[in-house]
Amino acid sequence: MRDIRHFIDGAAFDGASGRFADVFDPNTGEVQARVQLATTGEVDRAVQAAQNAFDGWASTNPQRRARVMFDFKRLVEARMDELAELLSSEHGKVIADSKGDIQRGLEVIEFACGIPHALKGEYTQGAGPGIDVYSMRQPLGVVAGITPFNFPGMIPMWMFGVAIAVGNTFVLKPSERDPSLPVRLAELMLEAGAPNGVLNVVHGDKTAVDAILTHPLVHAVSFVGSSDIAHYVYQTGAANHKRVQAMGGAKNHGIVLPDADMDQVIKDLAGAAYGSAGERCMALPVVVPVGKKTADELRERMVAEIPSMRVGVSTDAGAHYGPVVTAQHRDRIAGWIEKGVQEGAELVVDGRDFSLQGHEKGYFIGPSLFDHVKPEMSSYQEEIFGPVLQIVRAETFEEALALPSNHQYGNGVAIFTQNGRAARDFAARVNVGMVGINVPIPVPVAYHTFGGWKRSAFGDINQHGMEGVRFWTKTKTVTARWPDSALEHSDSSFVIPTMR
Repeated sequence: MRDIRHFIDGAAFDGASGRFADVFDPNTGEVQARVQLATTGEVDRAVQAAQNAFDGWASTNPQRRARVMFDFKRLVEARMDELAELLSSEHGKVIADSKGDIQRGLEVIEFACGIPHALKGEYTQGAGPGIDVYSMRQPLGVVAGITPFNFPGMIPMWMFGVAIAVGNTFVLKPSERDPSLPVRLAELMLEAGAPNGVLNVVHGDKTAVDAILTHPLVHAVSFVGSSDIAHYVYQTGAANHKRVQAMGGAKNHGIVLPDADMDQVIKDLAGAAYGSAGERCMALPVVVPVGKKTADELRERMVAEIPSMRVGVSTDAGAHYGPVVTAQHRDRIAGWIEKGVQEGAELVVDGRDFSLQGHEKGYFIGPSLFDHVKPEMSSYQEEIFGPVLQIVRAETFEEALALPSNHQYGNGVAIFTQNGRAARDFAARVNVGMVGINVPIPVPVAYHTFGGWKRSAFGDINQHGMEGVRFWTKTKTVTARWPDSALEHSDSSFVIPTMR
């Protein structure tokens, strides 16, 4: 049995807790490895390693830190096939999705390669008599990331890429369900030239999470996961004087106006609702057609589209999606489908009985489609996180706008239309953090910023882009004067700069 170890201070580290979690192959249902679960003391060891590396790394000039990012990007790109296969073997997503997972993370690394420019402060000459004022951004110290199973490459890179580039050292606690890729990324960061202790990986459960949230040397924590846990992370971290960004769940809506290009809508919905088995926080599990004619056509065409979707093993190049991550998660999705039926929604396509020949023990579930879903149903209110698309019918534009605006989650939303004025009005008014206009998965590019509203995010600052630079740094403002008695009046005295 292969053991997946921690990575601390530049080397693999064997934990002594005696606690392990099984890591499964979702394609077969078999245990393929076990991952060590850290004690509080082992988390402390990683934090101490990061603390020991901090002064040297923070004092390294930004251009040299950027060169490490350039080399890290080159190494990851050179090993893309190997890394994607490793990711797929533990998560279950198809290889193409795994490559996309890693590539979206690399785009943030690309942004971090420009960190010398992003770290430049502001300068005002002559703010007062002989007085200049300038600001600088400085790293926080040891910082941490707690990441979910669904993007084991992208989300860690979203966090540690910017955090390390600005001069922090990092402790990563990835999901114990698919932990191998994050360890490999830490090894490649070391190979790229980062000193020992700059990027550490500890595996674990709530014990490790709480150790990070309460450790006095950890100054900031970034988290992605369910909303209940995100709320807990935010509260606990803030109570322990840490800067926290905690991204939670989602229930993203796709609004379809009568003038939308229905051919494109159907293709976009199939990919956004069912791709990666629906295990994306930016998936599109709810579609809101406006008007009966639009709804009836959308339903008819989705029913015709679903049989063309191929569910297969992760290495099947022709598969649209693979298995979900665990048997428990497959059962949870099936439970939500049954709940929708009990609540009175019409189950048009039922994917629960899907079985892949030769892989009957794998964690596969077919695409499902509901119609006549109502806002009061719990299956609509909560995140299913699986290959399930729900149709919620609306009679008017205003009714459609109200659905995502009033939902407890506010991560992403999309509108499909050829009417620019309607799209502009929707984007301005909808109470959701990220909006797509004829874009089904509106994940911003790396030099913009990612973050939802309401119960989809706790904290004030979003991920990556310049928001990421702000989150991982603190601003210092300097007011400077260099008096010279030969140039100034002898009775001159300091006066605080004002606009008077």
